[in-house]
Order: sequence, then structure tokens, then C-alpha cells
Amino acid sequence: MTELFRRPPEAAPAPRRPSVGVMVGKVKVGGGAPVVVQSMTNTDTEDPISTARQIAELARAGSELVRITVNTPAAAAAVPRIAERLAMMGVEVPIVGDFHYNGHQLLEAEPACAEVLAKYRINPGNVGFGKKKDTQFAAIIEKAIRYGKPVRIGANWGSLDQSLVAALMDENAKRAEPWDAGHVAREALIRSALDSAARAETLGLPRDRIILSCKVSGVQELIAVYRDLAARCDYALHLGLTEAGMGSKGIVASTAALAVLLQEGIGDTIRISLTPEPGQSRTTEVIVAQELLQTMGLRAFTPLVTACPGCGRTTSTFFQELARTVQDHVRAKMPEWRVKYDGVENLTLAVMGCVVNGPGESRHADIGISLPGNGEAPVAPVFIDGEKAMTLRGEGIATEFVGLIDAYVARKYASRAG
Repeated sequence: MTELFRRPPEAAPAPRRPSVGVMVGKVKVGGGAPVVVQSMTNTDTEDPISTARQIAELARAGSELVRITVNTPAAAAAVPRIAERLAMMGVEVPIVGDFHYNGHQLLEAEPACAEVLAKYRINPGNVGFGKKKDTQFAAIIEKAIRYGKPVRIGANWGSLDQSLVAALMDENAKRAEPWDAGHVAREALIRSALDSAARAETLGLPRDRIILSCKVSGVQELIAVYRDLAARCDYALHLGLTEAGMGSKGIVASTAALAVLLQEGIGDTIRISLTPEPGQSRTTEVIVAQELLQTMGLRAFTPLVTACPGCGRTTSTFFQELARTVQDHVRAKMPEWRVKYDGVENLTLAVMGCVVNGPGESRHADIGISLPGNGEAPVAPVFIDGEKAMTLRGEGIATEFVGLIDAYVARKYASRAG
């Protein structure tokens, strides 16, 4: 029975939607590659020191692409210096330039910026207006072609091309059964992305250098938009709930939307667009993205800890403190473990608070501990690979258990070290 529950589940997400693979630096997006985690800085790009520091922090947390704002001549001029600082720090994460309104000017004025960036992100809703729209869009695509860069064409319902919206509303008014306003808005968003992609290809940008996104801030709207978009093209798709919000609201909303799409095989790269709590690290959005992919069985990034929520049988906070200690320990060790031990990210751990589910959950993990609840004997059995291995007692349980984890990792994954 123990082995039955320790096997991988038979249920799995749907096969990935076929998409054209795009190389962003050394990272492959789409084309059957694992779903990529992306994040974005919130520093002033004109300050290369703070921006490079935050990029490094995001990359070390596991972000595989990092986007930065490039909005002024000084910001564009700072990009090569940011790249130099990252190289000195040993950080090789691809940097994506986020352009709005004046991207054509900045890329023209700062060729070093155009060359250093691994990808350009442009918004078809504000790349240009009126007669200037086509020429300014073409200018950015020409730079992407010249420097061999991919482009994410990212439509957003907060900045839709109003001329396209007006044209679609006119078309809709002539229908025998007009669409509702929401349907028209979704179609405008999708058409904005698809029409722009077609235009980019006409200008000479290869299909394998185009990524699309159509972001909205409503969960059901995002699901509807991406289902439709995925059915109408084979471009690589970037997923994200725009302006997701702060704290639990942002995490829940993003997870609710992206989990549905990922389960259906839609999405090649994701970002969790959280509003950080004051003073909170920007890396939270990276951790949430990783945990979303890992709990869905799509990727593995770091050992995850199963821990009980606590109840009246566990009035002691020790199991909570130990769960936090273990989670923090494995996250801190992962940069070292990732280099030394292939597959360690698949390690499973359990920290349980009483006898009800403690021994069972601990047996299901690679290493698990069942702490004593109210009225239970002051001992903590430890289970390794499904079997009871020892019992810990006294004040040093946390230190001993963490030591057991380190020893298990070194033993189990030693043959894979390279």
C-alpha cells in the first residue's frame, strides 16, 4: 500500500499544445520545451547597479528570463552596463527589453542596447498611433531582424488598439446576431496579436522568433482568450494574468487562471504579476510560478515540503517552525545542490504535527517526520524511503532532521553528481 501511494500519479496534464520553438538567448521557449518561468524588475533601469542586483536576485531564485523596462534614452544606455555587471557576477540569465511608445527611437539611438537584449517585448496597442503605427512597428521589427532577436508581441486589454476596436465594433453591428461587448473585446485582443505577428512575418521576422501574449486581469476572460488564441495559431504563447494584485488575491487569481490553461496544454512561458508587499522581495513571483508548475507535475525546481495545517491536536507551533526551517534550508541549499546533484529537485519531504496523518504522510515522502501532538509521547519518528528509520527526541530535533536531509541528498544523488 505504501508503494502504491509513492508512485507517480497516472493522471497528468494534457499533452502540450504544439508550438514553434523560440530561442531567447540560451533558453528555449515552446517547441516542446518545458514551460519557462519569467519575471520582471521594478527598479529604475537608469540605475544599472540596483537593476543588475535585482536581476541577479530573480535569476538566483529561479527566473529563467528577466524583463526590464526600457523607457528612456538613459535606460537604454544603461542596458549594456547592466549586462556587464551581471557578467561580473556570473549571472547569465537572458534580459528582455520592455518597450512602449518610443521603442523604435531607443533601439535606433542605442545599438548596444539592441544587441545586448535577448528579446524585445512590444505592445501593438501603443507601438504607434495613426499613420506612424506601421512605420514605428516596422522599425522595431527591422532591428529584431538585424540583431537576430525574438520579439514578444504582447497585447493587453488595458491598452488596446482603439482603431481596431472601432473597426470590429462596426463589423459586429452588421452581424445578424451581434456578439456581446466582452466577445468583441476578446476578439480585438486576439486580432491585435495575430495581425501584428502576420505583419512581422511579412516584414521578414521568422516565425521562430515570435512569441504572443494576450493579457487581461480577469480569470475567466484570460482562460477564454487563450483558448481561442491557442486554437488559431501555433506561435509560442506567454501566459500571465496582468495586474493580478497583491498577496493572496494575486496568487490565487493567477493560479486559478494559469492552472486551467496549463492543464489543457496551453502556455510556453509564464509570469505571476504580483504587486509586492511593501519591503517584500520581488522573488515571490518567481517562487509562486515555480510552485505552480511543480505542484501540477510540469516541472521540478526544488524539494517541496508537505506539512499539516495544524488543529486542536497540535497547539504547539514547533511543527510549523520546523516546516519553515526545512523549506528555507532546501531553498538555500538548492543553488549548490543543483550543481552537484542531478534530480535533487524531485526530493519530497514531510513535516507532520501529530499521529493522525503524520506517519502515513511521512511514509509517502522520501524523508518525513511525525512530531508529537497534544498528549502524545514526546518522540518524533523519522521515515526514510517509506520505512521507519529512527526516532528523534529532545531539543535538537530540528538540527538533526536537517542533517538527515543533507545526508540523504548526498547519498541518494551522489552517483548522479558530475
